[in-house]
Amino acid sequence: MVSRRDFLMKAGIAALGSGLVHKGALAGLPEVAVMDDATTQSPLHPHSGRPYHPVVTLNGWTLPFRMNHGVKEFHLVAEPVVREMAPGMNARLWGYNGQSPGPTIEAVEGDRVRLFVTNRLPEVTSIHWHGQRLPNGMDGVAGLTQPAIPPGKTWVYEFTLRRSGTFMYHPHADEMTQMAMGMMGLFIVHPKNPDFMRVDRDFCFLLNAYDIDPGSYTPRVNTMLDFNLWTFNSRVFPGIDPLVCRLGDRVRIRIGNLTMTNHPIHLHGHEFEVTGTDGGWTRPESRWPEVTADIAVGQMRAIEFDATEEGDWAFHCHKSHHTMNAMGHDVPSMIGVDHRGIAEKISTLIPDYMVMGDRGMHDMAEMEMPLPDNTLPMMTGFGQFGPIGMGGMFTTVKIRKGLARDDYKDPGGYRQPRGSSAREWQGEPLPEPRRAERAPDHATTLTVRKPAGHDHH
Repeated sequence: MVSRRDFLMKAGIAALGSGLVHKGALAGLPEVAVMDDATTQSPLHPHSGRPYHPVVTLNGWTLPFRMNHGVKEFHLVAEPVVREMAPGMNARLWGYNGQSPGPTIEAVEGDRVRLFVTNRLPEVTSIHWHGQRLPNGMDGVAGLTQPAIPPGKTWVYEFTLRRSGTFMYHPHADEMTQMAMGMMGLFIVHPKNPDFMRVDRDFCFLLNAYDIDPGSYTPRVNTMLDFNLWTFNSRVFPGIDPLVCRLGDRVRIRIGNLTMTNHPIHLHGHEFEVTGTDGGWTRPESRWPEVTADIAVGQMRAIEFDATEEGDWAFHCHKSHHTMNAMGHDVPSMIGVDHRGIAEKISTLIPDYMVMGDRGMHDMAEMEMPLPDNTLPMMTGFGQFGPIGMGGMFTTVKIRKGLARDDYKDPGGYRQPRGSSAREWQGEPLPEPRRAERAPDHATTLTVRKPAGHDHH
């Protein structure tokens, strides 16, 4: 597999503009762009067609296109992939063009698009263009609107983009297996007017979840609710990149949910408004300030805010068990149980035995304990002040002064101004609390009235 940078160099940017493509090549399939890097790629600015302000896919990338007689052509390849979910853990998934989720497709309202889909899976597939208005025969539901795409075959979808907004693509063939294995991607349609609801930074990602046993590589596909890896774009913290913003930027974050449950996504330090849904942009008079947006299954939300506060701000799902990694669901609660004396005796028989969870679970964020191969700690990741004690659906929005327009590099930890940080109290020690005296015991008489009218005391 090659990176997008290698692909573009080898293709001579041929996929990005019809002026660079030999006319004879336009009769064949577009080049297949493949990505093997799980970090956030820079926005892909259009070199032809209508102008637009591109998105940045969190831990993802945008699929190049070519122009063919006024039609934008894209090539998706459905195939088994290996996705790094965080350093130290890889998953054997199914996806598109080398990654799961697949690459983001970007186009403009009114564009005619032609999407070639090659099936390199061991079974049939299809692609549904979630949320798009299109001819019934292009809707991608195997058996209902089209025959399924057999292994080894390439099918083509073609339609005109009738409205702007945030959309998705995913299979509608053996959906339980194929979506549980990671087959999905984003489809962004920009407005015709590039100044309509213009923002300075436009991020997007999908919410997805997997059930992968510790030490294994392949998801269980029959799981309904008991997932153990909750992800932003098939990455878990600390493998999720930060969303880097310039102080004063207008920021949009587009989120699509293809898990089996809802997710209340919460931003620290700022209020935002929900400016877009599955059905399109919300009217300004219908919006209100929020700090948490609940995103249901199959829904998309676009939130916007002004990045007015410098710092490293947490951004996460507010379901607590969604901010942890595997191994957590079956660990018993040992809070308040002092078993350290017993632990000393056990350690003479089992040298690696350790006390866990008797004072809460935060100690596990600091532990370096032996784990099965290809397994992440339940809570991990360090900030500038120590272990963060999070996993799963957690990252940061990093806001800094003076960044360049397309500078998305991690600026490191925020240097808080003197006097603006929480600190240890250095004054008088805390006095013993006054506890309420227990009320004296006294007899209580209870009267019970039976239906027959007889009273008993």
